[in-house]
Amino acid sequence: MRRRLPVSAPAALAGSIALALAGEHAAHAVPPAPAPATLPGPHPVPTTLAPRVAALPAPAVHVVQSGDTVSSIAARYGLDTNAVLAANGLGWSSIIRPGQELVLSAPAAAPAPAPAPAAAYEVRAGDTLSGIASAHGVGLDAVLSANGLTRASIIYPGETLQIPSGMVAVASVAPVLAPGLDAEQSANARTIIRIGRELGVPERGIAIALGTAMQESWLRNLDWGDRDSVGLFQQRPSTGWGAPEQLMDPDYATRAFFLGVADAGGTVTLGLVDIPGWEVLPYADAAQAVQISAYPDRYGQWEQPATVWLAALG
Repeated sequence: MRRRLPVSAPAALAGSIALALAGEHAAHAVPPAPAPATLPGPHPVPTTLAPRVAALPAPAVHVVQSGDTVSSIAARYGLDTNAVLAANGLGWSSIIRPGQELVLSAPAAAPAPAPAPAAAYEVRAGDTLSGIASAHGVGLDAVLSANGLTRASIIYPGETLQIPSGMVAVASVAPVLAPGLDAEQSANARTIIRIGRELGVPERGIAIALGTAMQESWLRNLDWGDRDSVGLFQQRPSTGWGAPEQLMDPDYATRAFFLGVADAGGTVTLGLVDIPGWEVLPYADAAQAVQISAYPDRYGQWEQPATVWLAALG
């Protein structure tokens, strides 16, 4: 005896999408399987189980045959019905017809490259954390995290850093340039930033040094200048900053700018951190207190650019 489906039967159609077959009749419908025998009791248990049919290997494309539904095609190949629908831009109310081609498998994705092993890097003079990260093709934050550092941390030559593995080996990476600076200027700016961090100078002090060097030498290690001025900061041997060959060493010149110089005769030339209250002085006034320039107002124009350079390189 046939069972009558309740009025809410559309829910039962969700698993099979009907074919709109012109001229097809109900004679093609598959008769319902007989209900399994049950044992008495509150929880009926089938006494016979339908045989489990192994799914066929899924071809890339299936040509719809008369009587096919998307759910039956998916079940035949062990696929998820929703996945087949999505692969073909169909919905549960879509109609498929004989001869229509359905895509069953997406092209295999290329395997992801194996990550390169973590590498150890020995810090060299002139290195900055951002420069090391850039040279290895990884982000600055990744290097900081791998070594328990922060952006205010100081690194020293000879120190070993762990470089996080990257997905692609970098054969050659151009050095990072600060906005508005070329390679030479960016390298000198990195030296100033590195020395400042080694000495524990606050960010503002490093920015003052960057702007001062830009005003004095265009951030170039010049072997000439006004009278006997030389180097990044155009410091003068005749006023106690050191010998010309010392002032042509960017490391020495930068340390002298921050810490000042005391010569053998007891003459002291003040550096930035020697100036009382330098931290609260206007930018140009702090630079002028060290440089004693004939043009004290010119340093102020580099305050904002120096802050940008520090953020980009340090």
